[in-house]
Amino acid sequence: MDVRRTPRSDSSEGAGVDRDHQQAFVTSIAPHARAAAARLGLDPALVVAHAALESGWGQRPLRTQDGQPTHNLFGVKASARWDGEVAHALTTEIEAGTRVEREEAFRRYASPGDAFTDYVRVLLDHPGYRGALNAGADAAAFARGLFAGGYATDPHYASKIEQVARQVRGLNLLRGAR
Repeated sequence: MDVRRTPRSDSSEGAGVDRDHQQAFVTSIAPHARAAAARLGLDPALVVAHAALESGWGQRPLRTQDGQPTHNLFGVKASARWDGEVAHALTTEIEAGTRVEREEAFRRYASPGDAFTDYVRVLLDHPGYRGALNAGADAAAFARGLFAGGYATDPHYASKIEQVARQVRGLNLLRGAR
């Protein structure tokens, strides 16, 4: 089986991604990010930052074996309860302080809108993510809540989300993105 590498947060958050590409990425997801943020009690910049971190600003999308898009901007894995389509990819996890590569099943969506809808459902339905909800513009609280809930195993995950959120805000990337 041809296994793809998933765009997890183990790489540099914005390295090699120019501002024009970042703006195009934000513009493409802004309506979905705003709707998701409203349901989650978050500043849209935090949702954009999370998608940017997980997808490398859309430049490292998770794809199927035959190269088709999964629209999985948030690196959401497919648990046994997931009854939709999946794509298998190599991912790097941190276990007992050691980086471990393994194949995982990730959710595949028909569209970016479906990915955002499911992202909201995942965060709202998983009790472990309560600390990430209703954080408003507090990137640190949102990021700590995701990490505490087990969204990622990278011990630096929260600081990476905070860094990307600062980048999104600092570049004023949501201004003008409808």
